[in-house]
Amino acid sequence: MEEPKRIPSSKKLIDRIGNPLEWSTVHKCLLIICFWVLLAPLTTLIFHHYISHPEKVLFFDPVFMKKLLPLGWGLTVAWSILLVVGLQLRNRRPENRTFAYATVFLWWSQEAIAAVCAGPLTTPAAMVLLGQGFVAFLLFRIPVVLVGLGFALLLVVGSIFASHYGLLPYAPLMAAPLYDNGRIANLWALLLGPAYLIIYLGFLSLSVYIITRWRDREARLADLTTMLKKMFGRYLSTEVMNSLIENPSALELGGERRKVTIMMTDLRGFTAIAERLEPEKVVQMLNLYFEVMVEVVLKYDGTINEIIGDALLIIFGAPQEMPDRSQRAIACSIDMQNAMAKVNEENHAQGLPELEMGIGINEAGVIVGNIGSTKRSNYTAIGSGVNMASRIESYTIGGQVLISESVKREAGEILRIDHKKEIMPKGAETAIIVYEVGGIGGQYNLALKKKEPVMVTLMKQIPLQFSIIGGKHASKKGHRGQVIRLSRKGAEIELNEPIEILTNLKMNLRNVTEELAAKDFYGKIIELDGKSAQTQMVRFTSVPPEVDGYFQAHLQYNYKTVP
Repeated sequence: MEEPKRIPSSKKLIDRIGNPLEWSTVHKCLLIICFWVLLAPLTTLIFHHYISHPEKVLFFDPVFMKKLLPLGWGLTVAWSILLVVGLQLRNRRPENRTFAYATVFLWWSQEAIAAVCAGPLTTPAAMVLLGQGFVAFLLFRIPVVLVGLGFALLLVVGSIFASHYGLLPYAPLMAAPLYDNGRIANLWALLLGPAYLIIYLGFLSLSVYIITRWRDREARLADLTTMLKKMFGRYLSTEVMNSLIENPSALELGGERRKVTIMMTDLRGFTAIAERLEPEKVVQMLNLYFEVMVEVVLKYDGTINEIIGDALLIIFGAPQEMPDRSQRAIACSIDMQNAMAKVNEENHAQGLPELEMGIGINEAGVIVGNIGSTKRSNYTAIGSGVNMASRIESYTIGGQVLISESVKREAGEILRIDHKKEIMPKGAETAIIVYEVGGIGGQYNLALKKKEPVMVTLMKQIPLQFSIIGGKHASKKGHRGQVIRLSRKGAEIELNEPIEILTNLKMNLRNVTEELAAKDFYGKIIELDGKSAQTQMVRFTSVPPEVDGYFQAHLQYNYKTVP
């Protein structure tokens, strides 16, 4: 058995530390604070030593050093207080920007004061500002960096000009030059040379570490971006996908209230079709259907929220704002209906049944966002407006687009409205008006390509029995009627009693063989014929091949010419 690779402890430590760029603001501050909490007391103790033995370092001014001593201890106390506050904030408010301002302000103030006291032009103290400035630019946000940088430059550059014009003494800490006859003092090089070397090496190491980890992160981010495009590129347009990659915070857990246009599509009678086909054929049909429909949706920048069996839930206006969302949704729905011809051409070529789709569209304020847990979440829309889109869609027949009043109002005057209907959706307190869209003008200029089937009057009526489907269940009460006119898509049926428009029916033939009578077919009542209350038009939603063949035979041999 192969032994697992042992990860070096240094690698484990690096992975645990991570990239300082990805740390919280308070943790970045604590990195700087810990450094100065160690350095500030040490510097102050050295000052104590030289004040007690002024003869050891002749180029220091002991009088000025005594004045600086309280400042040194004050800075030590200030760093210690910041350390305590930072430890309290790191879990409670890790992105506290005020704390970052205080840290950077104190950090650069201390270095700037050291440069002014020792002489910024003749000591390396001012150069340290460049190193810590580079680190600050890597770690902190630009506003935070600029505040500290501005204050440090004001002190250093201001002191140089003030010294030049005699307003301030230059390098008040120094009682004598640091060099004699072009040679730097040995003690100065011995004392401060290693200190500045340590500071420089610390800044350099931290910078190299940050940049290296940053490059690793960029490489991982590129791989993640590629993976996201492969995973979600099928459901989001390129524009929306790029927007989310540039602003990933849009997909953080949480939601916001936003007005969107919701589209719900569904294949008419697909459940009945799927029951009589092999599973492989069903999947083949769905894949072909979705391949064409998704391409159209992405063309109009819609977001495919869910694929529910043979249905699509599509959102226009989230996660990307879309001022013309209703017009886009309607244009997309017309384009999708027209694209069904392409789907059915392929179905015919492969010996598969023809499909029809209904589309319902609603405009409403909903909650949109990435909802779920940290382990599994989904960008979705929640609200009654989504349910209403589904209810509107349930009233459609194949090839139809129904929209709510809110969508019509939002889309404006560029719509071609063919019909309007009053419906009573499940869960609604009052009836609502829905509109059947036949086309859209403006920049889209699209219209539904409908081929109305020819209705043939039969010489011999076709008897049938039917039951009313309410919701997901068919009623057991049987009704009888007879087909008096017939087409490939529907029929005119004479009933014993009137039934409401948009009622769904489950039907069976009568006076036929037992095997044929057992074949269920489905339809929806779409309009009253006008001749009598008992005569109504039914649009077929699902017809098995055996029943379809029976109807086709009647269309060929059982008709009469109407004068």
